[in-house]
Amino acid sequence: MGLQRVGTGAHTVLVLHGWFGSSRSWQAVLPHLDRDAFSYVFLDYRGYGDRRGETGRYSVAEAAADVLTAADELGAERFSLLGHSMGGSVMQRVYADAPERVRALVGVSPVPAGGVPFDEQSWELFAGAADSPGNRRAIIDLTTGNRLTGTWLDAMVRHSLEHSDRDAFAAYLPAWARTDFHTEIKGAEVPVHVIAGRHDPALGEETMRATFGAWYPNLELEVFPDAGHYAMDECPVAFAGSVERFLKRH
Repeated sequence: MGLQRVGTGAHTVLVLHGWFGSSRSWQAVLPHLDRDAFSYVFLDYRGYGDRRGETGRYSVAEAAADVLTAADELGAERFSLLGHSMGGSVMQRVYADAPERVRALVGVSPVPAGGVPFDEQSWELFAGAADSPGNRRAIIDLTTGNRLTGTWLDAMVRHSLEHSDRDAFAAYLPAWARTDFHTEIKGAEVPVHVIAGRHDPALGEETMRATFGAWYPNLELEVFPDAGHYAMDECPVAFAGSVERFLKRH
């Protein structure tokens, strides 16, 4: 299991990246984390990062099973989960499969457990991203409100291309977009903190209230006014503070 570990604290936090990310896509936030209180473990899915070339079904269920295997290997009986975008779906699947092991959930523009609906034009844009760097750039630009620099967009695309296998990247799209297990988590009492960006057109405040807000009675929702889909890149200091204030209560 590909992983990067930061911190030596007693509270283990398993960190799950998004579709364009990897275990190494959290660099902007690393300097701001409390390494005495927490042990952050940044994981890769099959086909990503240190696990490029590793085959599988590339499903949410498989990714969640791999997370639990990693927790076992780390000796982490209980842990919290921090999931960005696609990682938000995976973290909820982990909770559905092993609720007794999960202390708390933190989602960053997280994909709901009911998946994400697409119109035909949007699906073509996303489905074409496996073979088109231009599509990847357009998606990242769109989901951050068409307001960030071309240099940053290019770096995000480059990271995606260098840290994911093409076939894995392609297969994970229907995995996170079209997997629906919300009936398994609806009403769950687990503490949940969701960070949404005001400039995220798809997974913003309205979507979070309609999904996470309807399914998790203990949801705490925070909207970042200066972020789109990548709060940990766009507002890293505020992001670290938001995550850790919540986790220190659980």
